[in-house]
Amino acid sequence: MSRGGGQGGHRDGPGDEQGVDAPLGALAEAVELGEGRVAEADLAAARRVAARAGERRALSSEHTVVGFFGATGSGKSSLLNAVAGAAVARTHVRRPTTSEALAAVWEPRGAEALLDWLEVRERRVMDRPFAGEGAAPLPVVLIDLPDFDSVALEHRAIAERLAGQVDVLVWVVDPQKYADAVIHRDFIAPLATHAAVTAAVLNQVDLLPPAEVPRVAASLEQLLRDDGLGRVLVLPVSARTGEGVEALRARIARFATERRAATERLAADVRAAAGRLEAAGTPGQVRGADAKALERGLAQAARVDAVAQAVAGSYRKRAGQATGWPVTAWLLRLAPDPLRRLHLAVGRSRDRDADLHRTSLPPMGPAQRAQAGQSVRGYADAAAAGLGDGWATAIRERAAEALEALPAELDRAVARTDLGARGSWWWQLLGAIQWLALVVAVVGGVWLLLPVLLPLWGMVAPTIPQVAGTETWFDGWPIPLLALLGGVALGVLLGLLGAVLGGAIGAARRARARRRLTAEVRRTAQEVVVAPIEGERERARAFAAAVARAIR
Repeated sequence: MSRGGGQGGHRDGPGDEQGVDAPLGALAEAVELGEGRVAEADLAAARRVAARAGERRALSSEHTVVGFFGATGSGKSSLLNAVAGAAVARTHVRRPTTSEALAAVWEPRGAEALLDWLEVRERRVMDRPFAGEGAAPLPVVLIDLPDFDSVALEHRAIAERLAGQVDVLVWVVDPQKYADAVIHRDFIAPLATHAAVTAAVLNQVDLLPPAEVPRVAASLEQLLRDDGLGRVLVLPVSARTGEGVEALRARIARFATERRAATERLAADVRAAAGRLEAAGTPGQVRGADAKALERGLAQAARVDAVAQAVAGSYRKRAGQATGWPVTAWLLRLAPDPLRRLHLAVGRSRDRDADLHRTSLPPMGPAQRAQAGQSVRGYADAAAAGLGDGWATAIRERAAEALEALPAELDRAVARTDLGARGSWWWQLLGAIQWLALVVAVVGGVWLLLPVLLPLWGMVAPTIPQVAGTETWFDGWPIPLLALLGGVALGVLLGLLGAVLGGAIGAARRARARRRLTAEVRRTAQEVVVAPIEGERERARAFAAAVARAIR
């Protein structure tokens, strides 16, 4: 429902309380997200605000608590008496007069627990309506506080504590000290976000010439605007003569009638606490070039080129063994297989457990570690651009953790990669032809030796047939000699052909292995480096959004 007393209609107390739920929830979310990334003092202040808000909302929502704050000699006690219409607070020429907070209470039912929470022991129950005879009852609590510039530290502590608890702040200044820098810097400016629940009173205007009052009031208004309280109007008042007292009473009555002061105070506390939290900033877009630089650096650290070269060397070796001239190809078996030497499978490796089948790549040396460190830190710096110091530090911590895990993770990435080093179908074809050529050459050679060997054993030497009638230069050549020479020549040619094919296909296998290894390194970079860093960036976005909702 709507209530009068202000500009436009306002929801009543319960509805207004619901309006602070979302900012309070956002502040709690920001505190949770900011753990370890925002100054602990700022988080603690936000927690105190949340706790105080919960405590205040559990107490009377009917009463509006108004605190009179002022420096020594400002006359706040006299002013409270004038507003209350009774000698409630003690006044004296000696300072400080007020050593403890004192409350004047209208409509005391339900106010006891509230005053206990405020730790205000001295209480005066008023027997006449706050706004005068015939006015509607207003549940109001006026609190006279010790001087906030008191030399007694316990007095100042009371004023500072209640400045964080009352619903409405009435700053009382006098013509002599209204411009005191300490008052503005240490007390008024820190509560600038509470302008909606603040009233400023220039007391003792009876000490000024009437013509000077507007000038001094305007000067005070400008000082308050400089403090950040742009919406606060200054009320010229004299507690001694009564000038302006009714206007101040009406201002307080409006706060009580609207019943928004407690909620607006809580909302202002939330905004102030959220404003203290370190802004997360806006994470910039990580460029594709930064991600590529990370992948290149990790690929070098993982020795992707060396492994891909081993794939090509292994393929050439095994191709030479399978397709080379059998008389000499066996020598290739004496050389170690480049892949097996690294404990890498030459066949399919997708089913291999990378934790059980580790590679025999040498541990990262200083050069590889430096390369990995430079690439990871470079990526972290790019990812932290635009963020506050706390979040940037958290990102660099994730980067340091990634660097610790990377040597083992990169080795696993290489071990689980299907390097595509399997043999080819043409090996068997050339190998079969090689053996056939060798058989033909051996048969031809033995045939040529038979006419020499058999007579030694008393056996008849066979006739060596010759090529005839072909009208080529082969005419007259012994057929066994042609078989011998042809078999050897074919074997050599097939060996050369196998070497050429092995080199070309090995180069293709090297390129394919490099692509697959690079893909696994990219996957490792995503899991070990990018994902944790992006998690921090997302957390920073959520934190900034929560702070924005709390301030809104």
